Amino acid sequence: MKEEKEIIKISVRNLVEFIMRSGNIDHRTSAGAEKDAMLAGGRLHRKIQKAMGEGYRAEVALKTQVFCSDFLIEVEGRADGILEKGAIPVVDEIKTIVRDLSMVEEPVKVHLAQAKCYAYIYAIQHQCPKIKVQMTYCQIETEEIKRFLYEFERGELEAFFAMLIEQYEKWAKFQMKWKQIRNHSIKQIEFPFLYRTGQREIAVSVYRTILHKKKLFIQASTGVGKTMATVFPSVKAVGEGIGEKIFYLTARTITRTVAEQAFAALRNQKLQFKTITLTAKEKICFCEETICDPEHCLYAKGHFDRVNEAVFNFITTQDEFSREAIIQQAEKYQVCPFEMGLDVAVWADGIICDYNYVFDPNAHLKRFFSEGTKGEYIFLIDEAHNLVERGREMYSATLYKEDFLEMKKLTSASHPKLAKSLSECNKQFLILKKECEHYKLLESVSHIVIKLMHVMTLLEDSMDDFSDEKREQILNFYFQVRDFLNIHDQMDLNYKIYSEMEADGRFKVKLFCVNPAEKLTGYLAFGNSAVFFSATLLPMPYYKKLLSVESDDYAIYAQSAFPESNREILMGVDVSSRYSTRNQKMYDKYVEYILQMVDSKTGNYIVFCPSYHLMEEIYWTLKKKKKKEIECIMQQQSMQEEEREKFLKCFKEKRQETLLAFCVLGGIFSEGIDLTEDQLIGTAIIGMGIPQVCTERDILRMHFDRQGQNGFDYAYLYPGLNKVLQAAGRVIRTEKDKGVILLLDDRFQDDRCQAVFPREWKEYKTCHIQTCKEYLDTFWKRQVEKEES
Repeated sequence: MKEEKEIIKISVRNLVEFIMRSGNIDHRTSAGAEKDAMLAGGRLHRKIQKAMGEGYRAEVALKTQVFCSDFLIEVEGRADGILEKGAIPVVDEIKTIVRDLSMVEEPVKVHLAQAKCYAYIYAIQHQCPKIKVQMTYCQIETEEIKRFLYEFERGELEAFFAMLIEQYEKWAKFQMKWKQIRNHSIKQIEFPFLYRTGQREIAVSVYRTILHKKKLFIQASTGVGKTMATVFPSVKAVGEGIGEKIFYLTARTITRTVAEQAFAALRNQKLQFKTITLTAKEKICFCEETICDPEHCLYAKGHFDRVNEAVFNFITTQDEFSREAIIQQAEKYQVCPFEMGLDVAVWADGIICDYNYVFDPNAHLKRFFSEGTKGEYIFLIDEAHNLVERGREMYSATLYKEDFLEMKKLTSASHPKLAKSLSECNKQFLILKKECEHYKLLESVSHIVIKLMHVMTLLEDSMDDFSDEKREQILNFYFQVRDFLNIHDQMDLNYKIYSEMEADGRFKVKLFCVNPAEKLTGYLAFGNSAVFFSATLLPMPYYKKLLSVESDDYAIYAQSAFPESNREILMGVDVSSRYSTRNQKMYDKYVEYILQMVDSKTGNYIVFCPSYHLMEEIYWTLKKKKKKEIECIMQQQSMQEEEREKFLKCFKEKRQETLLAFCVLGGIFSEGIDLTEDQLIGTAIIGMGIPQVCTERDILRMHFDRQGQNGFDYAYLYPGLNKVLQAAGRVIRTEKDKGVILLLDDRFQDDRCQAVFPREWKEYKTCHIQTCKEYLDTFWKRQVEKEES
C-alpha cells in the first residue's frame, strides 16, 4: 500500500505576505487603514458582489497541491469573485480602503499577487490558457470604485506561483520534519509528577474536550496543579493529530512564568516542543519610545529584508523562545524583536501570551485569526474569571467631544476641510450633550458614524502632512475614531450605546459591550477547542453565560488537594463595611479583629480593604493602637514594577516580628501572587468587594434584569465576590501551607453570597469580637499538635 505523503497547508494570503514582504516597518504609511477597512468592509464586499450580475460567482473556494520531494504543499484560499460569462474568465479581488481613490495609481503589490495566485489555481483547474485578474478598490465612505484589469497567460502565472513555492519549500520541509520529531517525542512523555487530588480528573476532561472539539469550564482551587493538568493532555493531543497548536492565554506575567515552567518540566523528559512567550511591544522594544518607522528606529529600517533569515535560524536551532532569547536574536540580525517574535510564533507549537493576542480586534494575531483562516488550535485560558471584564473592554469603544475640538484647533490653519468635518462631528456631540444630564441610553449613533467616516478619509489623506509632534496626537485620535467605527460595524444585541457627562466635565459617547460571549466565541471558532480554568470560576453559570454562547459546554469542579484542617475560615458578623456604617467606632472594631488575628501567631498577614480610603482609615486607626513588634506596610496607588517587587520582597525576608500589609481588594496584590508556606499565614478581608454604583454597572444591572437574570448579582455581587475569593486564595498555596481567613462583613451571611462560596469553605465558622481570638488560638494550637504528633 502506497504511503500517503504529509500535507503542509498554507493560505494564499499568508504565502504571498510571507514571501513577498521587503523593506521597512513604517507605521506612518501602514497606520492600519487598509486593514481596518477590511474589518468594516464586509457589507461593501457583498454589495459589490451582488451588483456584478449573472455569471459572477462570489466567495469561490480554491485549492491546489504542489508535489515536493517528501511532502505536499497545499495552498488554499477564497477568491472574492469569479466572472465566468465571457470567453476569458475574470478573477475579481475586492479591497475596501479608507484613503481617496485618486491616491491609488496601481494595485498594492501583495494584493495583486494574491489575485494572481487565485487566477493560477482557477486556470489549472479549468484548463484556461488565458485568464484575467481584476483588482477592485472601493472607498469605504463614498463607495466609489476603481478597477484595474490585467490579462495573463497560464504559463506566466505558473512561473510566478512556482517562484513563491520554491521560496517557501525550505520552510515547509522544516515544518514537516519538525512535526515528525515532535510527535515522536510526545509519545515518550508521561505525566511528570504524582497526580494530586483532582488533577487526573482535570487532565482526562481536557483531553476529552479536545477530542470532541468542545469547550470546558474548570473550577479548581489553588494547588490542584491546573497548569500541568491542562498543558500535558493538550501536548498529547497535538502529538496524536487532534490539535495543531496550543495557545496558553493569561492575564498576568506571573502565570505566563508558570506555563513556561510546565513546558520546561516536560522537556526534562526529552519532549521536543517549540514554545514562545510573547511580550508586549512596549516591554521588548529596543528604543525608548515605540515609534515604528525607519527614521526613528534603525531596527525598523530594512526589517523585512532580514527578518526571514533571522526567524529561520532561530526556529532551526532552538525550542524555547523566551523574551531574553528573542531579544538576543533580534539584536544579532538587527530586526524588531516584537515583530520577529510574532513571526516566530507561526512556527511554534505552543504560544504563551496575553488574552489580547487572540481576542482583541486591534491586537489579535492576524496570522492565525483573520477571515478565511482556521486551525486545529487548542485554547487554554488561565485565570478565565478576568476575561469577562477584559472582553467588555476589548469590544467597547469611546469618543469624547472635547477631542474633536482639540483636533479642530490643530488642523484649522493647515487643513480647513478636515477642520470643518471635525466641527460637524462636534456639533452632533453638542446636541447629545444638551440632552444628557448625567447619562443617557441612546438608540443609535448612525448619524454620527456617517460623519466620522468622512473624518477618517480626510485624516488618512492628510496624515503625512503633519509634523511629528502634531502627527502623534492626530494619529492617536485617528485610532480612536477607527476603533469606534469598527466596533459600530460589529454591534449586536449585546451592546448598549450611552452618553455621559463625566465628573471632570468631559462628555463621551460609548459603545458598551455588556456581554462579550458572542465576540469571544467568534475568535475561539478559529480553533477547535477551549478550556477556561480558574480557582474562582464561581458561580459557574455566570461565567458560562458571559464567556460562551453554547448550551452544551462541559464543566467540572475539581476536588481540592489540601486538607481543610490546614485552614480556618472565620466570618465576623458584627461588622459591616456599608457606607452608612462607616465611622470611627466601626474602624475600631475592624482593628480589634485584625489585632486578634496577628496576636494569635507571629507571622506575615494581609488586610484587604474595598477602597484606598477605607484602607487608610483602618491603617491609621491601627497604627495608633498597634504594638511595637508589628511592622505595617501599605499599598500605594499607581505603584511601579520596582515598587511592587519591593513590597512583595517584605514577605520573603526573615523577621522576628509580625508583618502586616494593607492592600486593596481586587488590586495588584489580591491575585496572581504566590506567597507560600510561612510567607503568608493569614488574611482579613474587609467588605464584599462590591463595585461602586456607576453608570456602566447600572446599565449591566438593567440589561441582565431584562434578560431574566438577577441584574444586581451580575453587575455587582458576583464581580465583588470574585475579588474576595481571589484574596482569600493568597493564603493556602501548597499542601504545606497553613493559615487563617477572616471574612469581616455581616453580609457574608446572605444566602446568595454563600451560594458562591467554594465547596472547600463549607466548614466556616461565624464569630464575634468576643469569640474570634478563641477560635484563632484553638486553630494554631491544633497545628502545633499535628506537627508534634
